[in-house]
Amino acid sequence: MVDIKEIKNIELAPFIKMSSSITAILAFITAVVLLIILTVLELAAMVPQYGLFRIIAGFGVSFIIIYPIIAFFITISVSFLTIVLYNTLSSKIGGIELELDGSQVTGIPIVPFALIMASIEAIWAFIIGLFLAALIIPISTLTSGIIPVLTNEFSTVFNTSSLSFPTGPTGVTAGTEGIILDVSLIIGLPIFVFVFGFIGQSIIAILYNYLATKVSRIKIEFTTIAGNLNELKSISALPTALAVATIFAITGFINGLYLLVGYMMAGSAISGIIYPIKDPVGNFVEYFIVVALIALIYNFMAPRIGGIKLMLK
Repeated sequence: MVDIKEIKNIELAPFIKMSSSITAILAFITAVVLLIILTVLELAAMVPQYGLFRIIAGFGVSFIIIYPIIAFFITISVSFLTIVLYNTLSSKIGGIELELDGSQVTGIPIVPFALIMASIEAIWAFIIGLFLAALIIPISTLTSGIIPVLTNEFSTVFNTSSLSFPTGPTGVTAGTEGIILDVSLIIGLPIFVFVFGFIGQSIIAILYNYLATKVSRIKIEFTTIAGNLNELKSISALPTALAVATIFAITGFINGLYLLVGYMMAGSAISGIIYPIKDPVGNFVEYFIVVALIALIYNFMAPRIGGIKLMLK
């Protein structure tokens, strides 16, 4: 029997602890793999420049230490704000809903999923746009003040009145163009991200509901703690990785077709024929490995540091 559950709230501390730990471990694995690849490439080159090899090896060893630490603290910051946004928005526009048949996710209602995900992405875009605008405003203010002075000075020096105020790519003056860019970043960027985020997240839910579930289904185990509070005890690695990888293999195929059409229109179809094959295969392998690793790490860490706790209703 299918039971629809809404994720009303996500407890902050357990999520941050788990997500940052998983990210740090993945970063460590990535750093080790990078060091191995660099070492193999150096040895395969058969170049007797052992000094260069030591530089690469030293960089790799440092990377193994530094990269996981950086990833850990960045994930703490990102997870904190993301979960705060989710918990705030879910009480107003509704949270993610899951159609559960036992431990299997048989479907993801499209609109609730796309709406809250796109809203979070739009707020992130607003924050980033605000930050970028804060960097641009002093520059645009400075240029709008300096350029007219320089224009007048050059006109005086060269005894001409033909010099005009420089314009940017949009045809307006440099200072005004900075203001337009600021407004675009603060207002336009979040709207753009929301619209395309909603479309993108809707496509992901549709692909999962109607195609990926024919191959495999996400499988997650919950344990009731008290009332509606549940803990995510485990994630089945193989079926979950297979389901997610199938979704992104399909999106890779669609992207590959788009690129192929572009090459065909440019009169170079042979150059683009590889993309409908390469993109889905590459996406499938990448997402299968990453999702499987996340599930395995989660299952290993959950009994030790506690799993993610959710309010399901």
